[in-house]
Amino acid sequence: MGVKTTAENRLPGDPDRAALIEQIIRVDQAGEYGAKRIYEGQLAVLGNRGGAGVIKEMLAQEEQHLAKFSAIMAARGVRPTALEPFWHVAGFALGAATALLGKEAAMACTVAVEEVIGEHYAEQSAALGEDERDLRETIDAFRSDELHHRDVSLEQGATAAPAYVPLTAAIKAGTRLAIWLSKRI
Repeated sequence: MGVKTTAENRLPGDPDRAALIEQIIRVDQAGEYGAKRIYEGQLAVLGNRGGAGVIKEMLAQEEQHLAKFSAIMAARGVRPTALEPFWHVAGFALGAATALLGKEAAMACTVAVEEVIGEHYAEQSAALGEDERDLRETIDAFRSDELHHRDVSLEQGATAAPAYVPLTAAIKAGTRLAIWLSKRI
């Protein structure tokens, strides 16, 4: 999705422009919902200790992102992913599981998710071009927030998490799979 989709460069099976826009809105709303649930799971385990203040700040931003994408979804008549009930449970479980490993693992989870989301949003922004300027600007602004979450999590000791490299690799793979599924289902 790194280039603007047009009738001339679409491959068989690629979505047309309208379907691409719907996919972008659907997957971004699902992603913001999933992020909200991850942070809620982390806070359920950590309570008010272990970086909870930072997590609460990130959660508040994710809730704003979710509200914006939910409003865009409603205004454009885009259906949500059918996987939302699964993301409800899976996001919370991922957040709780990483928090059970400690503050650093919770932060490592954020690093992994936000790195993938940063890449994902950059690809979407490039694909949108000027004809979807408002949506592109929203995505660009949210990308900046997500990369800030990654940076804050690194400052909070994410790399000290137990098994940081395999942990973040697994979370990145799961995040990429969630993106792929949410675009389609």
